[in-house]
Amino acid sequence: MVIETYTPEETFALGEKIGSKAQPGSVYTLIGDLGVGKTVFTQGIAKGLGIEEAVSSPTFTIVQVYEEGRIPFYHFDVYRIGDVEEMEEIGYEEYFYGDGLTIIEWANLIEEILPETYTQITIEKDLEKGFDYRRILIEEVTGS
Repeated sequence: MVIETYTPEETFALGEKIGSKAQPGSVYTLIGDLGVGKTVFTQGIAKGLGIEEAVSSPTFTIVQVYEEGRIPFYHFDVYRIGDVEEMEEIGYEEYFYGDGLTIIEWANLIEEILPETYTQITIEKDLEKGFDYRRILIEEVTGS
């Protein structure tokens, strides 16, 4: 499914809609360049889960846990992960296979440990269509 948004508010609203429908145990990967809107999208997801506290990208802490929503929310940013062993030290399996919603920014860096089934969300810019235009591709990935 491809969705186009033209403002940060529309990108947030799409995230909110997805968050409102998210089921326990879901894993979403978030792919996109720096500045493409991954954090705005994630903030929308948090809102859709009923989380009121400020959500920012956990670039240096790797994972941020939010417990106040209707299901737990585990927000990973693996941009600074050197290798998969660091994810093992964090205890990623507890989150990936837990009872909450897991979002993983830069998930392409840890593909070998992703669950067999997850939802991949790719956000892209196209400056020819406007500064705030985003093309958001949502696809289910199922391992073989």
